[in-house]
Amino acid sequence: MATEPVLSDGQIDLCGTVIGAGTTVNLIEITGLGRPPVRDNDHDQPSMDGSWPGPDYFAPRSVQIDAAIKTPGDPTACEAMLAALQQPAWDPTVRLTGGATTHLRIKRPGRPTKRLEGRLRRLDAEYAQVKHGYMPLDIEFLATDPTWYADTATTTEIPLGWLTGGGFAAPVTAPLYVQDGATAADRPGWATNAGTADAWPIIRITGPCSNVTIIHADTGRTLAMPALTLTAGQWLEIDTRPGHRTVTRETGGNATALLTPASRIDLFSLPPGTSEMRWTAYDHTNTARMRLTWRDAYTAL
Repeated sequence: MATEPVLSDGQIDLCGTVIGAGTTVNLIEITGLGRPPVRDNDHDQPSMDGSWPGPDYFAPRSVQIDAAIKTPGDPTACEAMLAALQQPAWDPTVRLTGGATTHLRIKRPGRPTKRLEGRLRRLDAEYAQVKHGYMPLDIEFLATDPTWYADTATTTEIPLGWLTGGGFAAPVTAPLYVQDGATAADRPGWATNAGTADAWPIIRITGPCSNVTIIHADTGRTLAMPALTLTAGQWLEIDTRPGHRTVTRETGGNATALLTPASRIDLFSLPPGTSEMRWTAYDHTNTARMRLTWRDAYTAL
């Protein structure tokens, strides 16, 4: 994966191309950075004034950017910049793949860089003054997930803490905790979402282990896979992110059927603050691991 550019105050990374302060693309106006649009479910109250408010769901966030390429006296450089901005929209790995997204990263003065995931929907250019090295741009980025996310991902790895049979290696210190092989071992861990909105983790279980249950201790929500068996080197990944929500094996195969009916990956989020995570499994080697990867989530830029 290519390294993403470090942004300075007043810059935007639009699908891999930096625009804004210190570049040849001036930002004139940006809209769509506030509260995203809402899909309401209000209903008029029969024979009464007013309405009954139903659930409000956020619609995709449309970020509109009014910009202009300025390369005085150099129309060739002007058109080259336009070509660079257009190129990501032609990437077939995004354009022709359902659910695939690209990014919009923004660095506001005095604020950390945050990002949106979505698609570049419009990039219109005016050519009237290109001979002078000036080209106004009308850009739209549609964030299919309207939540703002931290620019860098956080990862934590949680081992199984106690043996499920098979003995232990010296040296050892008291106190000792040993279980027989009849009960799956469990180990608490902690995941901190430093944001202000629910974050959605990618959870990877790496074998050898079997009969896996992942528990969010604060809410009691679980993801149970009693029929799962992983040998050494095999893994299963649960992606809880909106627009993804998949369960895959190391072969790339769909493993959603391994989850019990009560396992809701669409509810398995990390709320703001610290969450206690537990997981249980049978593992006589004590080498199985659970890895959580997430981006802190925010309601505002």
